[in-house]
Amino acid sequence: MATSIERDLQHEAVHVAMNTPPIVSQQEWEAAHRQLLVKEKAVMRARDALAAERRRMPWLAVEKKYQFDGPKGKMSLLDLFEGRRQLIVYRAFFEPGVFGWPEHACRGCSLGADQVSHLTHLNARDTTLAYASRAPLADIARLKARMGWKMPWYTITDSFDADFGVSEWHGHNVFIRDGERVFRTYLINERGDEAMGTVWSYLDITALGRQETWEDSPAGYPQSAPYKWWNWHDNYAAEVSPSSKWAEVSEAKEATFRKRDGGESLS
Repeated sequence: MATSIERDLQHEAVHVAMNTPPIVSQQEWEAAHRQLLVKEKAVMRARDALAAERRRMPWLAVEKKYQFDGPKGKMSLLDLFEGRRQLIVYRAFFEPGVFGWPEHACRGCSLGADQVSHLTHLNARDTTLAYASRAPLADIARLKARMGWKMPWYTITDSFDADFGVSEWHGHNVFIRDGERVFRTYLINERGDEAMGTVWSYLDITALGRQETWEDSPAGYPQSAPYKWWNWHDNYAAEVSPSSKWAEVSEAKEATFRKRDGGESLS
């Protein structure tokens, strides 16, 4: 067993071996930051272009009648939309045989669940997020209460997970409906899944996107001005139309940043 002195020496050796960046003046730091910011903006624009291409992905009609167990009984895939136009279904691993059962869901899926932002903002863009597992509803309810999770969470009862590529690994499947017809529009899994959780990361994988006027979307897609639709999560129902006062504030802020950035929009 290593002595405390040996442990200190080992720690010091690790610290000394760390190849840290140079220490510079504020002027040099700001110059380095500006240089990197050019590349970061290029990545952001490339990500926007990729999302625009994603919005033009072909749709796949879902003809099979899938069934889930929910708090109100048997539910179809269409029911999971909760009346909204878009649906994102995350396949979480919580079931017998999964590490942590029955006290916990998969650690990776649980980390993802901890990242989920307030769903009211997503709902305001006509989009529903739902989780689905093979665990019984009673176990799902117990887990949600223990972990403080609020998303709707259903039990898979058929081949939904196998048919949509998430029987052996986690993933988000994205759907859109036209009346009662349901279409699959996208799938994101593996490393792409780890960044999910924000309103923006969810909307960017949907067929309709963020639904803001700056986006490159096909003609006829629903769009509104950026910032204007943002609201407090407890105020969407009370404030049916965007606040005129908030519109003034957001426009003034955006004008300030445009001037600073040479006319480039915050979007």
